[in-house]
Amino acid sequence: MVIAVDGPTASGKGTIARALARHYGLPHLDTGLLYRAVGHQCAKVGGNPDDPDDALAATTFADALLENPDLRSEETGGLASRVSVHPAVRQALFERQRAFATQAGGAVLDGRDIGTVIAPEAVAKLFVTASVKARAERRFLEMQARGAPVTLDEIEADLAARDERDRSRAAAPLVAAPDAAVLDNSDLCAEASIAAAIALVEARRAR
Repeated sequence: MVIAVDGPTASGKGTIARALARHYGLPHLDTGLLYRAVGHQCAKVGGNPDDPDDALAATTFADALLENPDLRSEETGGLASRVSVHPAVRQALFERQRAFATQAGGAVLDGRDIGTVIAPEAVAKLFVTASVKARAERRFLEMQARGAPVTLDEIEADLAARDERDRSRAAAPLVAAPDAAVLDNSDLCAEASIAAAIALVEARRAR
């Protein structure tokens, strides 16, 4: 069984995807981490994340980079959004994601184009979303816990900018698949969001 979980930055899709993976005993892949690794690698070698050639060269990052905690920073998230607009970068990472999605037994993947591009045949597709305000408040608390020097206004502006880039890019824009179940968790806690997601997956499996 393949479960696709898509949605904008800080919507809670990662938390939900990990919970679904535990619930169903399936492996999980945070595909956004791949793009964060590309963005991080590009900047590390002095490349320009807005340049398609520089961004493509960074797709050859070492697997060990995926364990780097710096990939979770707001700065790296912004770099990931910038490199992800390049079709060549998306194609370079496609096979890696596709191989994970088609492994024996199934998998749970979260990202922005799982249900539309990476695993359109997924048994269950969820599009997890929340208001920019709700997402900014969650990310702000997360960054505060890490001691990151950011303000709520800065995070909200950054999320809005990322949303615009992700939705307007030519290659695999952020959009809910036609057959995806939309879960707006603006007013839900993590536990309630996870319960709702499991219920939606069960409903899709029953069809």
